[in-house]
Amino acid sequence: RGKIGRSPEAELVERYLKRIAWPIKLTELSGKASTPPPPSNSVTVLHDEKGKALSSMELAKTLEQWRDRGVREARFVIGAADGHSLEERASADLLISFGPATWPHLLVRAMLAEQLFRATSILANHPYHREG
Repeated sequence: RGKIGRSPEAELVERYLKRIAWPIKLTELSGKASTPPPPSNSVTVLHDEKGKALSSMELAKTLEQWRDRGVREARFVIGAADGHSLEERASADLLISFGPATWPHLLVRAMLAEQLFRATSILANHPYHREG
């Protein structure tokens, strides 16, 4: 939710999204717009302060499990300033968090783009992700 506009953060997001080999689509919603209904055979992931902090490897394994189950689309939703509604949380397939700190929306978007690139790199055995 929210518009990123033209900014250094937007450039960083775009840089990571271009590197992801999987099909990807970025949709910006206004703060008050409702999230479009998910298509069939999809999962919805909300970024939420009450979510689980996943390691990069855990995110990669989660994406791998969904892919292997035939999930066609994983939707990652970053909430507006007031977060997600109780209904949105209840209907999500997964709640994730980047830790207990509050992060600006623009940084969360960049961090998510990087983590998606890292997770898909892990699954492709690309050297971008090095455990150590």
